Amino acid sequence: MKNALLLSAAAVTVLTLGACNPKPDASTPASEAIAPSETTHVRSTTPDPDMQAVLDKLASLGGKPIETLDEIEARKQPSPADAVKAIMADKGMKPDTTVTTRDVTYKAAAGTQAARIYTPPNVAANAPVILYIHGGGWVIADLNTYDGAPRALSKLTGAIVVSIEYRHAPEAKFPAAHDDANAAYQWVLANAASWGANPANVAVVGESAGGNMAVNVAIAARDNGWTAPKAIVAVYPVADSNMATGSKVAQAAAKPLNTPMLAWFFTKTLANPAQALDPRLNLVGANLNGLPSTTIILAEIDPLHDDGVNLADKLRAAGVPVEVRDYAGVTHEFFGMGLVVADSAGAQEYAADRLKLAFGK
Repeated sequence: MKNALLLSAAAVTVLTLGACNPKPDASTPASEAIAPSETTHVRSTTPDPDMQAVLDKLASLGGKPIETLDEIEARKQPSPADAVKAIMADKGMKPDTTVTTRDVTYKAAAGTQAARIYTPPNVAANAPVILYIHGGGWVIADLNTYDGAPRALSKLTGAIVVSIEYRHAPEAKFPAAHDDANAAYQWVLANAASWGANPANVAVVGESAGGNMAVNVAIAARDNGWTAPKAIVAVYPVADSNMATGSKVAQAAAKPLNTPMLAWFFTKTLANPAQALDPRLNLVGANLNGLPSTTIILAEIDPLHDDGVNLADKLRAAGVPVEVRDYAGVTHEFFGMGLVVADSAGAQEYAADRLKLAFGK
């Protein structure tokens, strides 16, 4: 029986629910590669102390539940990145400024959008280039919210990283953001040489909604004959429109992302409910053949955890080389917190190692 989608402002539900995935053995390490179909949708809902410190600081900033707000108010709420900055200020920590940045604009699919170019210290001639796409459910967040990950990846890989803005919903509904990401990739290919980078040695990286778009950029490159990325890194990507996956049920009340927020994002983003099954959003239903080596990074305490696992299974079935690393005791948004969360620093190093391998470094 085909999945039928019911969408409202309060919930998104896909009928014909699959069985919940089994728990792994208790001996499973805190972070590890996941074998095909070895889903670990919930081992714990208890964050590690350093992760909990970020969540506590975020709560102290007095934000309101995103899913109860309109998009204008939602964009004004404190973010996990604000919590990280507050913790650093409390501890007298200074941000890493060894990676330099330059703000520019690019020609998006409609109009222009902002972009930020990160250049590592002592950058080599003909350096690799990474297109980085931030998260925020296609509705909230910006280049400043997601500064930590592209900055760290530039330093760790020696690559020039280009973080791009894109049109947000509901002002620009799906597929506006996806179209902008594709335009940004073509712009990176056309301009990388002028930045001292090698447009033939390119990768795409994204977090959450950006992880979804990173995969979509690789699909568009395959389908349109553009230079193919050497690798994809998708960090807790949006990939499965089924709102009753094991992790979306088990981690429905997680922080800072919960399942009602996912429903809110979809409601704001979609022009009509049927779009939730568009393969650009529901990546588990997309044609994934011929994509480059893909790395998927997951957080245990995250309703999107099983989206990544299910995507990995589909990629393997399509013959795509895949590695999945699952981090216990951390939540959605942990990846950019390397200065204050140990697993984040580890995940950034792992992603950088995978990228360097793809770049031939």
